[in-house]
Amino acid sequence: MAFSTTLGARRYVFPDLRTLLARASPPRAGDRLAGLLAGSAEERVAAQMALADLPLRHFLDEAVIPYETDEVTRLIIDGHDRQAFTPVAHLTVGGLRDWLLSPAADSLALAAIAPGLTPEMVSAVSKLMRNQDLMLVAGKCRVVTRFRNTQGLPGRMGVRLQPNHPTDDARAIAAAIVDGLMYGAGDAVIGVNPATDSPDAIVRLLELIDAIRERYAIPTQSCVLTHVTTTLELIRQGRPVDLVFQSIAGTEAANAGFGVNLALLEEAHHAARSLGRGTVGDQVMYFETGQGSALSAGAHHGVDQQTCEVRAYAVARRFDPLLVNTVVGFIGPEYLYDGREIVRAGLEDHCCGKLLGLPMGCDVCYTNHAEADQNDMDNLLTLLGVAGVHFVIGVPGADDIMLGYQSTAFHDALYLREVLGLGRAPEFEDWLQSMGVSDGRRLLPAGARPALLDLMEAA
Repeated sequence: MAFSTTLGARRYVFPDLRTLLARASPPRAGDRLAGLLAGSAEERVAAQMALADLPLRHFLDEAVIPYETDEVTRLIIDGHDRQAFTPVAHLTVGGLRDWLLSPAADSLALAAIAPGLTPEMVSAVSKLMRNQDLMLVAGKCRVVTRFRNTQGLPGRMGVRLQPNHPTDDARAIAAAIVDGLMYGAGDAVIGVNPATDSPDAIVRLLELIDAIRERYAIPTQSCVLTHVTTTLELIRQGRPVDLVFQSIAGTEAANAGFGVNLALLEEAHHAARSLGRGTVGDQVMYFETGQGSALSAGAHHGVDQQTCEVRAYAVARRFDPLLVNTVVGFIGPEYLYDGREIVRAGLEDHCCGKLLGLPMGCDVCYTNHAEADQNDMDNLLTLLGVAGVHFVIGVPGADDIMLGYQSTAFHDALYLREVLGLGRAPEFEDWLQSMGVSDGRRLLPAGARPALLDLMEAA
């Protein structure tokens, strides 16, 4: 089905939904690389006008990637909740935008319709939004998840403590964990990216984090971010696996590039839940995504990178995750060129994930060859905090010395907590007080923390 808009004396025609979504997208390097961008600002506006008039029901009739050839499309169509869709089924994309921005779209209403929204609907409506719209809508979405503590409560924000090291040195990782805990970080997860996929090395990291957590009764969860097949084997061996991690994408072919499919993720989800390691909940999955992953794998099928990204959230939603985050600037300037594009993408990803009912966090980051700096990250971090981000990343000094990119530091999360009055997961907040790290409102001086000083010496 073709779509068209006339502006002045010129008529713009878009041959299919995939093309319409691509031409309506705000400019970004990846779509330019793929030849999908609108040829001019006028063409982009024409596409946005045509998209605004498109009935939401149309997204149930036209797939951007064929149903027969892509299991993510089948998941989206077969899993669609028509009853949840009913309250907005009469709307166009533009009408959905207006409703989302209205007082009628409160937290309860947004949670109720989430199963009825498809990724393509959500991607489409985000293309009609300014940054402030994305923040307003995301801030109204409330997604609460639980494992050993409670994430996503109003007025709270989690931090993933990321103590990576280029040689997986145990003492260095332990010291980084202690450093993060002294800053009050780590309630979302203590999560290490291993430098190697050696099962023996993964086991050492798992047991290191679990020993620290158990010795000091820290109410948080641990994760070693290895491939899901490695994690499955470790579960079979009875190793201390809390969360199952996996990078995912929005097409079957891109996921195949990651070495995964829906059946494998289902197996891992079931295996991790069978361990029963959670104390306040059983959400055991941790997914990471990022705009450009499908394009970089040559698996985007002519679909714009933001729509591919939001389709990945359908995969995540299927497995009821504890945590999901977009590693927004990690893939590089070939996909998000500069600070402006990174900021826009981060706000899009966060809002779209929340609309689909996900506990959406963000690794506010960039690579050293991107046209971005830490001031851009400060801006995005602050905007996400206002928008109610589920969690952010904490890296010693903001410089990940193993992955070689720039993220946010432990003290960046402290800044955001102070300026916006954001607390931590309540169970973790209570633990910080019991350890003398916090008095419930602010961190205490290092000398007033005898319990953690013992931990520091042990590390």
